[in-house]
Amino acid sequence: MKTTIIKTLCIGFALTSLSACSAVDRLANIGEAPTLAAIENPTTARGYKPVSLPMPTAEPEIRQANSLWSSNKSGFFKDQRATNVGDILTVMIEIDDKAEVDNSSSRSRSAGESAGLNSLLGYEASLDRLLPQDIDNSSLADMESSSNHSGTGSIDREEEITVKLAALVTQELPNGNLVIQGRQEVRVNFEKRVLELAGVIRKEDISINNTISYEKIAEARISYGGKGQITDVQQPRYGQQVFDVLFPF
Repeated sequence: MKTTIIKTLCIGFALTSLSACSAVDRLANIGEAPTLAAIENPTTARGYKPVSLPMPTAEPEIRQANSLWSSNKSGFFKDQRATNVGDILTVMIEIDDKAEVDNSSSRSRSAGESAGLNSLLGYEASLDRLLPQDIDNSSLADMESSSNHSGTGSIDREEEITVKLAALVTQELPNGNLVIQGRQEVRVNFEKRVLELAGVIRKEDISINNTISYEKIAEARISYGGKGQITDVQQPRYGQQVFDVLFPF
């Protein structure tokens, strides 16, 4: 129990420290618009890890004598679609998602315990000498407990996002698939909207105009959020967030 309390206090202190640091940053930026991140190489960003996926056995390139055709090419003429690391393609994001979920649960439990001491080396009749008043040794303990719980929940969500994002090819896998990553920042007055995307695509899915739809991206990671005065108002205060995490009831 003592260890659990110490851990809880340490977590609370850590969360409070982080919140304090964030609060200091916010105080330093009062009256200033959110800054835009500098353009940088995604592969050198902190936390970047190359993608590693199961790959088929590589097939050797076969070129016939006096032939312009290579067995590992999917087309005869060169086009402008992204094929190599560093190339750019446009991702079409059109998300129209709607979900409705209703659920309910109930739980009840009851328990009872009783205990008696009918004989104990002949001393059971002398328990009144040890205890402040006469007792019935055949009924020393009688406990009962009961609990009930019921809960209901519902979700009614509707999201619609339509946006285009230019992504950069950061890696070509051994089977020819491409790893893409893109980031877009738009600042309007004191609010910054950030759109981030990452995933794996096939070269064959890239259209002739060098675009690809988001549902053809494997292992897609799409993030659309913001930072600024409006976003700050929409978030619970730091103290409330810490209280929600630590309060056990």
